[in-house]
Amino acid sequence: MSASTRWRSRTVAALAVVGLTATGCAGAGGGGGAGGGSDGEGGGAISVLMVGNPQMEDIAKLTKDSFTKDTGIKVNFTILPENELRDKVTQDIATEAGQYDVATIGAYEVPIWHKNGWLQELDSYADKDSAFEKSDLLEPIVQSLSGEDGKLYALPFYGESSFLMYNKEVMDEKGITMPERPTWDEVADIAAKVDGARPGMKGICLRGLPGWGEVFAPLTTVVNTFGGTWFEKDWTPKVNAPEFKAATQFYVDLVTKHGEAGAAQAGFTECLNAMSQEKVAMWYDATSAAGSLEDPSVSKVAGKVGYAYAPVKETETSGWLWAWAWAMPNTTKNADNAAKFMLWASSKEYEELVGSELGWARVPAGKRASTYANPDYQEAASAFADITLKAIQEADPTNPGVQPRPTVGVQFVAIPEFQDLGTKVSQQVSAAIAGKTSVDAALEDGQKLAEEVAANYR
Repeated sequence: MSASTRWRSRTVAALAVVGLTATGCAGAGGGGGAGGGSDGEGGGAISVLMVGNPQMEDIAKLTKDSFTKDTGIKVNFTILPENELRDKVTQDIATEAGQYDVATIGAYEVPIWHKNGWLQELDSYADKDSAFEKSDLLEPIVQSLSGEDGKLYALPFYGESSFLMYNKEVMDEKGITMPERPTWDEVADIAAKVDGARPGMKGICLRGLPGWGEVFAPLTTVVNTFGGTWFEKDWTPKVNAPEFKAATQFYVDLVTKHGEAGAAQAGFTECLNAMSQEKVAMWYDATSAAGSLEDPSVSKVAGKVGYAYAPVKETETSGWLWAWAWAMPNTTKNADNAAKFMLWASSKEYEELVGSELGWARVPAGKRASTYANPDYQEAASAFADITLKAIQEADPTNPGVQPRPTVGVQFVAIPEFQDLGTKVSQQVSAAIAGKTSVDAALEDGQKLAEEVAANYR
């Protein structure tokens, strides 16, 4: 069996075990159609499957009166919560069912799925569209969505790193000055001080929901900066190593002592709601959350939020790198129309539409240099634009910790088996947060699972 065949076989087997739960932000959403339009030149319909994050819900609302009106292409959206999305899109693409013409996937899936031959390359479309300005895309995002051949296999909708968000009013009331680059020890100390600062307010929100892309998105960045890793360079598993245990115990203690109620079932959406409704004083998560926090129509803390770099311990930085992106399965029968939609959804034109219709703070940013040079965006996103861009640029998927790694990834390990491994270990960590098991027991079980994965690569 060739190396490429073994890779594909491992991927299919791993994806059959559990649906992918990608990182970055998760969100609730329901299915729904967008568009209508008339059949005309370039008309027809495409099916788009996407995660129910706020940015995706925005595009579902805006497509009919803009893209469909201009092109005649009707877009039928299916919007799902993150875990459900990953299960559905994986089944559709891996089995070549061909139900969707476009799907949102992320930086973890792109290189793996490209190796399996599941995705159409998109450079040939982007290069033909001068208005798309591919050279304007941020290089870290381009690299994360490219195959080994250097071609793009997904077009970014938005990019993100991670940072600490905090209620400035609460900090001022308590006489606390948040460092621009805090340590995790400082964050834990501040969380204790602001816990209960207002009736019902907790000190911090941290994801505890099972899923490699839920609790382990932020937690793996904590593991990295505490000196831990999932695997060493030679694929030696380190899940039960002292550094991994210390980071996980720290995280579990912090969220159980000073975190949100029901933390074991709280993901991105729950923390976004808790922060925006002033139920927590701090939140460590995706930089893309800032646009929602600064939207006064949905957030009580708009204009009151401060932003600090991802907390650290042993490393200089610790923010993750992610992009939610538009991908075209090889099974699509509507490639040209699908490409037109993806190019539009990833364009400066679409960002300008969001800015004019919904407000510039809600632009799906983190992917284009021009966004951060745009005066309208700079004004609306002045509280978080610069730190977001710097965090994306600082993220280093090739060297995110204190030791060499066998593959790339800040908050994930870029192998097919990781979504199963990470999800199973996350279930045990969530159980520890809920008080149903210990961190030591959770990670001992995780080490055994990691040993099984490592055997495929030694």
